Amino acid sequence: MASTIASFKYGDSLVVVGISICTAFLCEAISWVLIYRTNSYKSLRSTIDKASKKLEVMKTVETKVSIKKSKTKKIDRVETSLKESSRDLSLSKIKSGVVVALVLFVVFGFLNSLFEGKSIAKLPFSPAALVQKMSHRGIPGDDPTDCSMAFLYFLCSMSIRTNLQKFLGFAPPRGAAGSQGLFPMPDPKTN
Repeated sequence: MASTIASFKYGDSLVVVGISICTAFLCEAISWVLIYRTNSYKSLRSTIDKASKKLEVMKTVETKVSIKKSKTKKIDRVETSLKESSRDLSLSKIKSGVVVALVLFVVFGFLNSLFEGKSIAKLPFSPAALVQKMSHRGIPGDDPTDCSMAFLYFLCSMSIRTNLQKFLGFAPPRGAAGSQGLFPMPDPKTN
């Protein structure tokens, strides 16, 4: 089967994308077994959802009326509760994260041995120098449009797994600390 696919023009690329899709499903299945089906996750998720909705309502009311000290203290308490629940949720995901990282490490090693020194795709552009070092990793030759397995697998894994999490409903809750992005807004009260 794999040799039949590899004989096509884009066969190697399709193999890497297919393995990336299968790996994403496997990792989400592992996460479901270790995290998402547990009662502690479900209760933390509902706590985060309730607290974020409550905080959102309190902040919209806060902008309409003058701010009282008691109202500010209530908002601070809800924010603190939300941060603690988000922290607990992150800690509960550590065990699954280790197992998923191990699976991804093994799959990457397998793919690396299969496609070592082989260009599996052609980029339609010449990438910037930093990206070119990643996209041309381990490939002999000077053609900057050659794409290595590592680069394609990295791009596929990132995009497929995050979209699969959203599709399956496993994305972090809206109010969770992890959903704020790479650079969360600083807390104005700490200044």
